[in-house]
Amino acid sequence: MNGHSEVSKEEKDTPTQSDYEKKKQTFITRTIWTLVMIAGFFLAMFAGHIYVIGIITAVQIVSFKEVIAIANVPSQAKELPFTRSLNWYFLGSTMYFLYGESVVYYFKHIVLVDRVLLPFATHHRFISFMLYVMGFVLFVGSLKKGHYRFQFKQFAWTHMALYLINVQAHYMVNNTFEGMIWFFLPASLVITNDIFAYICGITFGRTPLIKLSPKKTVEGFVGAWILTIVFGFGMTNVLMRYKYFICPAHDLGANIFTGLHCDPNPVFLPRTYTFRPPLMFHAAPYTFSVAPMQFHILAFASFASSIAPFGGFFASGLKRTFKVKDFGESIPGHGGITDRMDCQFIMGFFAYMYYQSFIAVYRASVGGVLEMAVQGLNGEEQVEVLKGLAKYLVGQGM
Repeated sequence: MNGHSEVSKEEKDTPTQSDYEKKKQTFITRTIWTLVMIAGFFLAMFAGHIYVIGIITAVQIVSFKEVIAIANVPSQAKELPFTRSLNWYFLGSTMYFLYGESVVYYFKHIVLVDRVLLPFATHHRFISFMLYVMGFVLFVGSLKKGHYRFQFKQFAWTHMALYLINVQAHYMVNNTFEGMIWFFLPASLVITNDIFAYICGITFGRTPLIKLSPKKTVEGFVGAWILTIVFGFGMTNVLMRYKYFICPAHDLGANIFTGLHCDPNPVFLPRTYTFRPPLMFHAAPYTFSVAPMQFHILAFASFASSIAPFGGFFASGLKRTFKVKDFGESIPGHGGITDRMDCQFIMGFFAYMYYQSFIAVYRASVGGVLEMAVQGLNGEEQVEVLKGLAKYLVGQGM
């Protein structure tokens, strides 16, 4: 009897040890790849804007691949290989349009004076539209009896993925062009909010927040919100001191060592404010100086804490719908790229819209003047402008 009990005990202990070793290995793998991602992120950011844009491009391509894959039906996909090709065609045409829009907008001073690039710049939207129309015609022509439902589901699913991933990622690219701070700050707020939510949740979390993510708690949600605001104030105060972060990317060859030079956006310059207490307190007015960006960070941190997590909840609902644990296995120990970026896309979209609405300063630029001259004047008028500008410069002794 004793021998039988010892054997039974050993049998029970064996799977426990195996589970422990498995969890330990997963933790080690996850930690290593977390450090690799952090190191790669900072390396790219310090290497220059073009490297950050490269990472954003790679992320959206892999994310698109992962999202498209979970809705795939292998048995039908084998009979319709052209459907997969069309998915990638739509991705390519969409990225051509989005990246072309950014290049034409931010680098007018280059593309509008180049003989080869000028036709592509002036007719970019029409070319992009015709590329999409070709894809649409190819899709209709590929419809096969008995597979209509699957093909139309793939068509709709592809367009949803393009909007939720690629269109929103496009604004992250634009944020990078506007200044590294508009890319790094929103991304870091989402990351730290996720960390704070986890810490607050396991420390004093009690009340479930949402059924889609059972581990999320109200206490973790609120605690992370407060700590994210505090982090945002501190990080903004540091980043504002360096022109490499606050200057637009007019030179894609710039890096942390060469730096950038510009007249800072007024939002980064301290202003003096006077606070007048209510008369009942009989207190003297209090004067203090602070950069307006410190007020704007409240909006950024609040969005990262209250709205951006719903990108993650949406992704959780999507995975539950298709009964998958992760979107893929792109990152060992973490799942797919989409599992790590589900909140980042909507945060980047918000950052761009907020910046353009409340922070951007619109001034005449070399690219803007060239655009008006190239597209709004005929050859004789352009020569006249050139002569007038030359005469002015000579008069100024330049």
